Amino acid sequence: MRKLVLIIEDDEMIRSSIFELLELEDFNVVSAGDGMAGLSLAHEVKPDVILCDMYIPEINGCGVLEELRKIWNPEQMPFILFTSDYDSKIRNRAFQLGANDLLLKPLDIDDILNAVYKATGINKKSAPL
Repeated sequence: MRKLVLIIEDDEMIRSSIFELLELEDFNVVSAGDGMAGLSLAHEVKPDVILCDMYIPEINGCGVLEELRKIWNPEQMPFILFTSDYDSKIRNRAFQLGANDLLLKPLDIDDILNAVYKATGINKKSAPL
């Protein structure tokens, strides 16, 4: 069964690039352009993993994570946060709230794939090409 990934990112180019990358890796993918739409979509589709930018409109990435952790724990709905501002306060806050991983922008394809495969429990070597 294909895993479902939710991407929450306001930059259309980044969102589309990640979307296409994950589709090529045989994931089902949905996306939202702001935090509130992302929260709504997460409740609706219950994705296997969420990739979320820290700085998005409506509610930031940590706010999205905090709301989701009221319902789902890190094993039930893994959450990968990414940011261009990798200071220790953001890192500590993200992990305190239950983030599974934190990636630094500009995003690296291998980092994205490794984080998603790890979060979904898929062995990358056995994944479809």
